[in-house]
Amino acid sequence: MGKNLIQQKRGKGGPRYRSPGFKYAGKASYRQPSEKITSGKILDIIKCPGHTAPLIKVEYDDNETSLMIAPEGIKVGDEIKIGPENEIKPGNIASLKDLPEGTLVYNIENVPGDGGKVARSTGMFARIVFKSKKKIIVKLPSHKQKEFNPDCRATIGTIAGSGRLEKPFLKAGKKHYAMKARNKLWPITSAISMNSLSHPFGGTKSSHKGKPTQSSRNSPPGRKVGKIAPKRTGRKKR
Repeated sequence: MGKNLIQQKRGKGGPRYRSPGFKYAGKASYRQPSEKITSGKILDIIKCPGHTAPLIKVEYDDNETSLMIAPEGIKVGDEIKIGPENEIKPGNIASLKDLPEGTLVYNIENVPGDGGKVARSTGMFARIVFKSKKKIIVKLPSHKQKEFNPDCRATIGTIAGSGRLEKPFLKAGKKHYAMKARNKLWPITSAISMNSLSHPFGGTKSSHKGKPTQSSRNSPPGRKVGKIAPKRTGRKKR
């Protein structure tokens, strides 16, 4: 008998698994490159439930405003510079090709003009380790190195809010609401611990599956879990 698995319920788009985007302050990204925009002024520092890091509201030379991820050591009224030939100062935005090796950056673009996709969480930073005319190699917060287009933009500095993970969640309810604010599935429960209506493996004590873990290739979507049409199972005999 087929059952609606959690991934099927989430994909359906019901209110239980829908992101509360109406509570978010907005999208935090770079504006499209323009020669007219060379600086901006910080109007406010905002806490958005959809982002782990605080955001800053910036007003540009053309009186347009947008949201950006806040760096450490910045305050309301500070000015940020955009473009090449600016000083290495937290909050300034420049292309990777215009920054020297060893510079700490965050919110790096994967493709020039996409608004920033890499290193965006609290306390994160990446480091430029190698430069050439065709590529820039950046050491990411995961300590992996990745190549970027020299025209990709980044913000100088470290993201604010680095002490966020030092305070533990003392109650399950606090964790529940923190994950719900960003539409994250929590807790991650094993199939054998679920009720029988939630998963084919559920319905009995958690230490015993009660159902075979092999599934036919022609099984319905709610039953196709575990080992899908395995050629063989069990310990391999020598």
